[in-house]
Amino acid sequence: MVVCVQRVTRAAVSVSGAEVARIDKGLLALVGICTGDNAEVAAKMARKLALLRVFEDADGKMNLGLAQVSGSVLAVSQFTLCADCRKGNRPSFSEALPAADAKRVFDRFVEELRKLVPVQTGVFGAKMQVELVNDGPVTLILTSREME
Repeated sequence: MVVCVQRVTRAAVSVSGAEVARIDKGLLALVGICTGDNAEVAAKMARKLALLRVFEDADGKMNLGLAQVSGSVLAVSQFTLCADCRKGNRPSFSEALPAADAKRVFDRFVEELRKLVPVQTGVFGAKMQVELVNDGPVTLILTSREME
């Protein structure tokens, strides 16, 4: 699992020109479900994301988590994060989990995340337009392989 996390002041997702989700202060999580990912990986990643301390405290240090700043997560599935770009110029997506399996893992990720913080989502498998205002900017890449 690869999650590109961006601290945002606001973020929204639209499908076919219609907004389907919006958050204010929080984290935009672009989520790639890769081969080998499962419900256990999804639960661990959800906990890691929910507890990340990337919001500034009174001293300007990144020391606060989502719950402490009343933040939310906007989770958006993005299989392209599983791309392999090592050979040639065209990415290979052979490391992305097939859609039906990936949806189950993504749904588990969202379910576990909702136990900890408010969550909005895009539409799995849809062509989406994502708007955001990155705060900082702060952008992090979390991978399940690093958590092993």
